[in-house]
Amino acid sequence: MVDVAVIGAGSGGYVAALRAAQLGAQVALIERDQLGGVCLNQGCIPSKALLRSVEVYQLARKAARFGVRASGMTLDWEAAQARKSRVVQGLRGGVGRLLDRAGVEVIRGEARFVSPDTVVVGRDRIEARYFIIATGSHPARPPIPGLDLPGVLDSQQALELEELPQSICIIGGGAIGVEFATLFAGAGLKVTLVEMLPRLLPLLDHSLGQGLQRSLEWRRVEVLTGTRVTGIEAVDGQLQITMTTESDERQVRAERALCAVGRRPNVEGFGLDAAGVRYNGSGIAVDERMRTNVPTVYAIGDVAQGRWQLAHVASHEGIVAAENVCGQDARMRYHAVPACVFSSPEVASVGLSEEEAREQGYDVQVGAFDLSGNGKALAYGQPEGFVKVVAEGEVGQVLGVHAVGPHVSELISEGAMAITLEATLEEFASTIHPHPTVSEALAEAALAVEGRAIHSSRHLLLHR
Repeated sequence: MVDVAVIGAGSGGYVAALRAAQLGAQVALIERDQLGGVCLNQGCIPSKALLRSVEVYQLARKAARFGVRASGMTLDWEAAQARKSRVVQGLRGGVGRLLDRAGVEVIRGEARFVSPDTVVVGRDRIEARYFIIATGSHPARPPIPGLDLPGVLDSQQALELEELPQSICIIGGGAIGVEFATLFAGAGLKVTLVEMLPRLLPLLDHSLGQGLQRSLEWRRVEVLTGTRVTGIEAVDGQLQITMTTESDERQVRAERALCAVGRRPNVEGFGLDAAGVRYNGSGIAVDERMRTNVPTVYAIGDVAQGRWQLAHVASHEGIVAAENVCGQDARMRYHAVPACVFSSPEVASVGLSEEEAREQGYDVQVGAFDLSGNGKALAYGQPEGFVKVVAEGEVGQVLGVHAVGPHVSELISEGAMAITLEATLEEFASTIHPHPTVSEALAEAALAVEGRAIHSSRHLLLHR
């Protein structure tokens, strides 16, 4: 018998276990695979490690632009994969040490509920006062004929390629798809990126997908939006991908194809019915305290119903769930969740998009600042992109911040803080930003709403 049993040791589960242990609970953490879950082992961390290798390779190729003479630059994919594995193993070991020091009992195996207060793991029965379900998600498999052919990869298989092909067709223009497009194009592959909806990154502000598409096409990625993949065949040692638009049909051939159309919650196979937990294909229903319909069972992360399948959201949900099962009163607030896409250039977004703000009835003000006027971006040779601020018209309350550009994943937290604190455009603009930094573009974008941006002779005003 333990106070709290957490099922799943991914970004949400291990954080929930650590927080509950901090609050004095006796905690068991059940994991069937590796500590750290998909994010650490098959997603966020390995992809960023490989993206960094490709980024360094591309920078080395452009070294002459910076006055550095070098020759014979090659990408050693085997060495890049080895570095990726070292990074993952180091972080995974760190998670294990944190759990051990906190006194969390890690139980290896697959949990299955037999009642609302008991799970079995192999031959062992574990009873708990509270359960936190953090079983994560798996790659979605749309009903495309030929998707099971050899050479058609999911995201995990794509990260484990021992050798790079010459060409790849990526199905899905969301965050996963565009990151892989950046990775493989940077490594020298011929890349075709196909998105069914009219633009890339369809869940984010329209300007982000449009801006990123231009950048990817400049990097010789063929981007096909408004295009549906209808079948895959093996032809002459390659894959032939058939796709349709409103007006025609075409085929693209590639050595490999990658299905990157999103993820589905892991709700099957661990006895939710026996626990009486309500769920469907989109996940487990929860409230803002992460409670399910069963008072002693909570759910967090990708397995919980919601818009955000992000590691940092899962971690925060894990803290909220742990604090609630330990007698505190914590709630999730999703209005200021930052989302980042680690493409080249990066994409970052927080708060309402321009479209969402208008749909919700706000009198919308929009200002944007082109990074071609930013000193840091120019000095680093990365003046590609912009920062956009969406605000309410009467008092100028900041509703959303959206950016494309170098390292904007580091910049977006300022936008999240502004939205959390209900900051205004004037407060944004009057905050002193260090120079030279890309973050200066935030203040310039706020000033641009009224045409007052200091360092731009032309203002990038998007659908004002």
